[in-house]
Amino acid sequence: MEQFRNSALAAIVIAALATPASAATFDGEWNVQIASSNAACPSGTSVSIGISNGQVASTNSVVTASGRVAEAGAIQVTLASGMKRAVGSGRLNGTSGSGTWRAALCSGTWTAQRI
Repeated sequence: MEQFRNSALAAIVIAALATPASAATFDGEWNVQIASSNAACPSGTSVSIGISNGQVASTNSVVTASGRVAEAGAIQVTLASGMKRAVGSGRLNGTSGSGTWRAALCSGTWTAQRI
């Protein structure tokens, strides 16, 4: 009985940690345009990110990106460059997406296009 419980527990943990197959729908390279709602903050910046098996990673050495895409396209991402850091959330739909971001003193919106 204990072996059955351990096997069942292991299966539940593996299932919880696995990336849903449909999250892979968003795999590939994305170009993200960032707009600021505060005139004192830079706006119009473009960042390339990559998504693989639902995991977000940066595709350039200046900005690091990390995060996750859920199976329905909801995305949570963190961008960092040196001491600066911003977090964003939103939704991807096939070849495009949009959402909001915030940092210590700035916030705004973002749009994305699959490259």
